[in-house]
Order: sequence, then C-alpha cells, then structure tokens
Amino acid sequence: MVEINTEFYKQNAVKALDDKVLQDALSNVQNRLGPATARMYQRLPEGPELRQKGHEIREYAINNLDILLETLSTKIQNRGGTVFFAKDAKAATDYCLDVAQKNRVKMVVKGKSMVTEEIGLNNILEENHIEVNETDLGEYIIQLAGESPSHIIAPAIHKTRKEVARLFTQKLKIPYCEDPPVLTQAARKALREKFLAADMGLSGCNIACAETGHITTVSNEGNIRMSTTMPKIHMVFMGMERIVARLEDHDILFRLLSRGAAAQNMAGYVSYIGGPRTEDQIDGPDQFHLVILDNGRSKILADPEFREILYCVRCAACLNVCPTYGKIGGHSYGYPYSGPIGAVITPLFVGINRAKDLCQGEPLCGACKDACSVNINLPRMLLALRAKLADGDTGWHVKPANRMEKLMFQIWSLVIRYRAIYDFCLKAGSIFQKILPCRNGMISKIPFGFKGWTQSRDIAPLASKSFITMWKNKKS
Repeated sequence: MVEINTEFYKQNAVKALDDKVLQDALSNVQNRLGPATARMYQRLPEGPELRQKGHEIREYAINNLDILLETLSTKIQNRGGTVFFAKDAKAATDYCLDVAQKNRVKMVVKGKSMVTEEIGLNNILEENHIEVNETDLGEYIIQLAGESPSHIIAPAIHKTRKEVARLFTQKLKIPYCEDPPVLTQAARKALREKFLAADMGLSGCNIACAETGHITTVSNEGNIRMSTTMPKIHMVFMGMERIVARLEDHDILFRLLSRGAAAQNMAGYVSYIGGPRTEDQIDGPDQFHLVILDNGRSKILADPEFREILYCVRCAACLNVCPTYGKIGGHSYGYPYSGPIGAVITPLFVGINRAKDLCQGEPLCGACKDACSVNINLPRMLLALRAKLADGDTGWHVKPANRMEKLMFQIWSLVIRYRAIYDFCLKAGSIFQKILPCRNGMISKIPFGFKGWTQSRDIAPLASKSFITMWKNKKS
C-alpha cells in the first residue's frame, strides 16, 4: 500500500527549506508557469470567465455522478470492456493483481497516473514479482531514483540535469552526458524495449465521458499511447469523480487543463479509448478493464462542505502559485497529492487529525483559487478543515487538535470586545515585555505557546502608548 507520512510534514518542510537545489527548482517552476497560466486565461476567446463554465460542468457531473457512472459502465461493457467498481485501494489492487496473474503477466508498462500512486499499485505488483515500468519521462526518472513524485504534473522537478545524468549513467549504463536530448533518447531506447515486451499496460484517466462511453488520456509525450495500445491488456484506473456528461464538455475542460498545467493551448496527445480493439482494427488491446475507484470519495461526495474538491481536474495550477508549495515542495506533504489540493483532499482521505498540519500550513492567500482552472474555492475548504480541528467533528471522527489554542482565541475574542479590558491588557503587556529577550530593539523570544512567532523572526515590542491614547491626547 502507499506510504503515508503526513505526520512528518513539519520535519520534511524544514529539510526542504535547507535544500538549495530544491529551492532553485521550485522558484524556476513557479516563476515560469504561474504568471504564464494567468496570461493564458486572459487570452481565452471566452475570457477567464470560462473557468466558471468549467466549474459548472464539473458541478453538474458531481451532482449526477451515479447516473453518469452507470451510463459509462454500460456503454463500455457493450463494447466488450470490463468495468470494476473498487470500494477501496485494496479492492482495486486485488483486482489488478488477479487479472495479471490469470493472464500470466510478467511485465507492465504504465502511463502517468496519480490514482495508482494513491493506492500504491506499483509496490503491490512488484511484491508479486511483476515488473512495473513507468513510461512518463518524469515518472521514469524518479522510479529509477527510487523516489515518489514531487509534483502532480512534473514529478521530477526536484531533479537537476546533473542528477539525471548521473542516474542514467548508473542505471542505463550510458556515458555521462548532461545534454537533455541525449538523455531523453537514452530513456526512449530503454523504454521502447519495455513497450515491446510488456504483457499489460496501465494508465490513468483524465476525464471520462458518459455520453460516448469512453475515457480520455492527455499527455505531452505520447508514451501513454504506447502503454495503452501495444500490450494485449489495458487496465485504466479512474477516480470515480473523473467524468463529465457530454463530449462537448471535454473541449472546455481540456483547454482549461492545458492552460492550468503547462500554460499551453492544448496538450500534445489526447486519446479517446472506449474498449478493446475490434476485428477491423490492427492495433489495440485484446482486453480492456476500467477500474473505477471510490477510496473515500463517496464520503466526500456526501458532504456539501467538501464536495467541491471533487471538481478538481488535477491540473496542478494551484501548486504553481502556492507560496507554501513553492518553498517546501511535494515530498513534504507525505502523500501523492501536494500543494493546496493536497492540503484539502489528503486530510479527507487519510484522516483530518492525521494530516492536520497540511491544511494548517497553507497561507490562505487565495492564489490557488485565482489559478485554479475550474475556479475551486480551496481557501474556503481549508478554513472548514481548520474549523473541524478547532471544534472537533463526529462525522469525520475529528478530535479538537489544540484545546489550549482554542481557549486562547476565545479569551482574545472576549478581550477585544471591551475597551477597558483591552487597554488593561495592552498596559500589562507593555510591562511584561520588558523582561523578554531583545535584540536591536526587537523582541527575539516569546515563551510558552507563543514561541512559534519568534522561531524565525523578531517582532516589534508594544508601543508605550496606543494609537487611541495618542489620538485622544491630540484632540484634547
């Protein structure tokens, strides 16, 4: 199963902040893609308002999910495909392993898929002596390095060209070279042999269409097409929310997705797949399996407060503008989904208490909402998660995370309602601060539960006279 390390968010973040290579890589990605995506939204023929149209398309699909999934399933089965509804990660991986073993699969090629990262599919197959080969170049690099993705769209952004060169020299036995075309050609040659030998191809699904009964994959490399057409078996893993009602909805969502993901008008390769090959087709798989995964999505669907997170199309635009992600990277989050989208959906998947630091680590600046290709209100849901951590919630099995903090805010709320109490506290604070450590006229350390305020900065002391007092004296 997938390894969950959300409890180490703070420790991982501290390490990431000290990693200069990572800091340079994250800065480069955000400086390029964040502003470029904003410009691409403005250049849409319909204007940036198209993002709201995309929001409405996703909202309609989520509100009619049962009907759309049933329609999709029926149409795929009518074409000779097999559809399996997996309640959780174990059901999905067990089904894949069962199909692989029945067909004596020894080698798998795999297109990029966040859902398979979510359920830990690679580890399950490898534990059962089935070789798994990632074919997306970024995923291939981190697989060779024995790491996990650090970005939803660009999984190897934390790797430098020199690191990739050393890795390929070690793993692919090629002469050391830092030239990207040479490195890409080496990967292509190694992967082409895997494509020709593979017994099964695995892929994710960007969006499925109920009207036509097909799934769609989007990429800029084309490797996913090799994974889905060359092996005799093609198995798709799809989160149950990744569906729309009509084919024309694809046009809007893919245009928005491409702009959000990489500031492009459209991705290089878009494939529509609806089942195994027919008798008049010379290529394509003999078997087509669609695994539709729940794994906690039904619970999110049933909650009006968080249902909106299922509108996400995984473009990663929010990662490319988030100040927090831009400093700590994806590995700090301890789960395949990172950035603002990860800070919302990961606690809902693995437990709000278990992943509490993720939602509390976001700055609520609103940049993620401004960048989201389908206009999801991520800050609202981050605040909702924080509220549950403050008050507890039986429906989500949340225990109050810090009762003392809540008590302090309640006291603060009381203090600021009454002028006399507020003035007294200011006066007491101005006296108490005299015993605190200072540096260059600034307070360098605050004790007790407030110490976090001075861990990485000094703060200005309270003025001897408040503005209100000075204003009154001036008027008098």
